[in-house]
Amino acid sequence: MTDGSMRRAVLAAIALGAGVAAISGTAAACGRDSDCAVDGGVYRVAVPEGWDGRSTLPAAVFFHGYGSSAAGVMGNDGLVRAFSERGILLIVPNGVDRTWSHVGSPSQDRDELAFMDAVRADAMARWPIDEALFWVTGFSQGGSMAWDIACYRGDDYAAFAPIAGAFWEPQATSCPTAAVNMRHVHGTADTVVPMAGRPIAGLWRQGDVLRAVALWRAQDQCRPEPDRVVVEGSLECQEWTSCASGKQVELCLHDGGHMMPRGWLDGAWTWVQSLHG
Repeated sequence: MTDGSMRRAVLAAIALGAGVAAISGTAAACGRDSDCAVDGGVYRVAVPEGWDGRSTLPAAVFFHGYGSSAAGVMGNDGLVRAFSERGILLIVPNGVDRTWSHVGSPSQDRDELAFMDAVRADAMARWPIDEALFWVTGFSQGGSMAWDIACYRGDDYAAFAPIAGAFWEPQATSCPTAAVNMRHVHGTADTVVPMAGRPIAGLWRQGDVLRAVALWRAQDQCRPEPDRVVVEGSLECQEWTSCASGKQVELCLHDGGHMMPRGWLDGAWTWVQSLHG
């Protein structure tokens, strides 16, 4: 058994006792308007409207951006409704003091990997999540968190679809996770998180998006040139689909700034489902 497999088995065992009761009623103890407490912090969750309480659920972890919170994301009715209409359980971890302690972040107030281990184990115990459709996304600094989780906990999730945020310096040159499915969305006119990165207060630096994508192309054993380039609304997506690892990499660019472009969720969700099919 690998270290990652052993860690997940231990976490599952710890959560098992709670999990049996959770599916039959405890899951209602926290939700969109109330915190789910775990070691290291809290998260919130929005269950798709009309769920029968028994069927397995696809699920997405959404990391909020700098200055936001789990409550702030859950207050975005349009975003919550978009996940609900697609039948996706929306899991929103809460950063400490509205920020994240990923590699290179000005904040180093929490071990985010340990926190997310706890969030994942708790969510899996409370709801019948389909692990083949359990994916990660996030916006801005939340996108950077998604990149860190892909690098260090990539085996825990089926796919990653961050928006407008990638690694910070010191930027990883290799990752413990051998290969992941990665779809990154970014605006070429983004000045908050530029494609090439930027210094923050002269002490920290956002990383280079193209270098980050190149890391996954290498680890996924993809060829240098994309297999195809497709247009999805405002997005032009370079797709590496014939990687020797069996995983896929996509880089989807738009000509806008720091934003979640229209149609990003449809594109990401269609892609996640195609990986499973």
